[in-house]
Amino acid sequence: MKLFFKEYSLLIIVQLLQFFILISIYWLAGHQHISTALYALFLGCFFLGCYLTYYYTSRKKFYKRLNQPLESLDASLQKTEQTPISEALDSLLKNQYKLYQKQIKQLEKQQNEHLKFMDQWVHQMKTPLSVIELTAQNLDEPDSSNIREETERMKNGLNTILYMARLRSIEQDFHIKPVILADIVHEVNRDNKRFYIRNHVYPKLKADHVGITVETDEKWLFFMLTQLIHNAVKYSNGMNSIIISIYEKGNEAVLEVTDFGVGIPEADKKRIFDPFYTGENGRKFRESTGMGLFLTKEAAEHLGHRIDYHSIVGEGSSFRIVFPATQNLTNM
Repeated sequence: MKLFFKEYSLLIIVQLLQFFILISIYWLAGHQHISTALYALFLGCFFLGCYLTYYYTSRKKFYKRLNQPLESLDASLQKTEQTPISEALDSLLKNQYKLYQKQIKQLEKQQNEHLKFMDQWVHQMKTPLSVIELTAQNLDEPDSSNIREETERMKNGLNTILYMARLRSIEQDFHIKPVILADIVHEVNRDNKRFYIRNHVYPKLKADHVGITVETDEKWLFFMLTQLIHNAVKYSNGMNSIIISIYEKGNEAVLEVTDFGVGIPEADKKRIFDPFYTGENGRKFRESTGMGLFLTKEAAEHLGHRIDYHSIVGEGSSFRIVFPATQNLTNM
């Protein structure tokens, strides 16, 4: 209705002004009996009102469509009353829809090619890194350890790139199955054994019982736990241990990583899950990409898990991957 009045407000004003001018001329011409002019004015307003009412009711759906935002591109193909202006709009939106679909397909093709290239590139880079690592074993210390440390950092960076690329098509990358949390913790600890030793930080596993089993994707859970452990070790600030806990809270299963390091400043807490945000600790301690927690949070949400955390500056941080009751298979 508002759009209709906006469109025809000028016509209404001109018509009323025209009626006023006609009556003024009639009056100034010396015709004292103005009842005839008022009758003519009434008829003019009546026919104008009838015209506007008919025009609005016959195009009501059209104006309603113009006022409502599109919920999807497919909604642009909806048709209204078959009037010339609505048919012209339908034709324009249809052509625009085809153009957008064409551009979207081109972008999807480019994105898929980019993801395929990134995936192949990451795997190709792992081979020379493994060769460098094997070669470093024959060198004397500390050169051997230094080279292996750098190659390990490069591997972690490549894995982050790979998972970041996979995140865009994560629904196709899932393989949900029962996973024993204690087993995945042991696998992550074995994979990060040298990382622990190099940083003089050692994990302690605390579990209510080792049989706690959840429904998840093993590969993505491995990645998420690795990111949380790397952060815990990175910000331990000289403390020589972190605690990995497995327990149940209510009907939910919880996988928790706790460190006793620097903690997260209050100013950073609202943004720690933002992509590329490193925060005060990331800039102060070591090189940080700011992608670890972001990828962990995104993957957890896609898997139906929840990420909670608690942190106190100077005392440490605890990050928890929470599996809801529907994914906790222990008590089923």
